[in-house]
Amino acid sequence: MSQPWAAFNDHMSLAVRLTPNGGRDAIDGVEIDAEGKSHLKVRVTAVPEKGKANKALVALVAKSLGVAKSSVRIASGDTSRKKILRIDGEPEDLIRKLSALVES
Repeated sequence: MSQPWAAFNDHMSLAVRLTPNGGRDAIDGVEIDAEGKSHLKVRVTAVPEKGKANKALVALVAKSLGVAKSSVRIASGDTSRKKILRIDGEPEDLIRKLSALVES
């Protein structure tokens, strides 16, 4: 299965499908969409208004990977359920942590 992330020199990108009003803040594993692209399924309790769900997404991903919230930003998909995150840091370390998260 393809992974929803890509490594670059000083950061990684991560494809995410966000579910706001999800009942809890959680990372629910990797899913393949109809086009065959993989993405990380994430749910947050925050509502999708005034950027609240996006802020909750950034906070959850940062906490889960042990990086500062300022290291995680939405590169595309601000108002869409499908988003691309840019996460600054050592890509190999970030991918190792992400792999452990989705396999547990």
